[in-house]
Amino acid sequence: MHKTVANQKNKERFILQAEIKKPRLACYKCMNPKSTCICKYISPLHTKTRFIILMHPKEYKKEKNGTGHMTKLQLENSEIIVGVDFTNNKRVNDILNNENNSSFLLYPGKDNFNLSVKDSSEVNSFMENNPQLFILDGTWPCARKMLKLSKNLQTLKRVSFDNTIKSKFIIKQQPESLCLSTIESVYTVLNLLKKGDVEHCETQDFLIPFEKMIAHQLDYMLNPNHKNYHSKASNEFVPKNMYKKTTERNTIFEQRR
Repeated sequence: MHKTVANQKNKERFILQAEIKKPRLACYKCMNPKSTCICKYISPLHTKTRFIILMHPKEYKKEKNGTGHMTKLQLENSEIIVGVDFTNNKRVNDILNNENNSSFLLYPGKDNFNLSVKDSSEVNSFMENNPQLFILDGTWPCARKMLKLSKNLQTLKRVSFDNTIKSKFIIKQQPESLCLSTIESVYTVLNLLKKGDVEHCETQDFLIPFEKMIAHQLDYMLNPNHKNYHSKASNEFVPKNMYKKTTERNTIFEQRR
């Protein structure tokens, strides 16, 4: 009898808690909770280069801290295509088959075109008119798999850069100190294309939404009253000199030696 009464009380308590708990409202533009919406910091750039972000399905689900979607919001001339094998992807092939555009893949490689060491005339000549830059957005293992499966991407000329800055993505671990998130990589490329006289946009505010997102998450992790409080956060979330040896990380472009 007592057991039945206890079960009934627990059931009523569960129903009451479910009624009291309100669903967290989300912003369907930046995909962040309303309380940490970054839309007011979004300032889309108009670029000559079209950026095509090929996003792995696992990355697509990272609504809280994935930077691919944020990159899309910051670029007027861009789009996201989700998938793994793009060999027969109609949209990707339509872009590649457009004879009025020149397509490239941002990815390290032996015979790639390094924007960091080329002069303005070389960059202009290489990128040609109406350049389209494909970016693989996913962890390194995912990005490698996407490229391995996508035969149409394997034939593209590759573009890369020598990174000399440390990622500001301190809430995540990186395999190397010079690894960058997708939005940081695009920011670097834009600045190099500006030096090459291909782009003429102002990039000084490009990373602000990214920085605000990190600040919001750090506030939660450092707040003892928040459910996501991390007691060791103050010691861990600082610019790092040591990095994990795992390759599980947002798409990154590291310095080639």
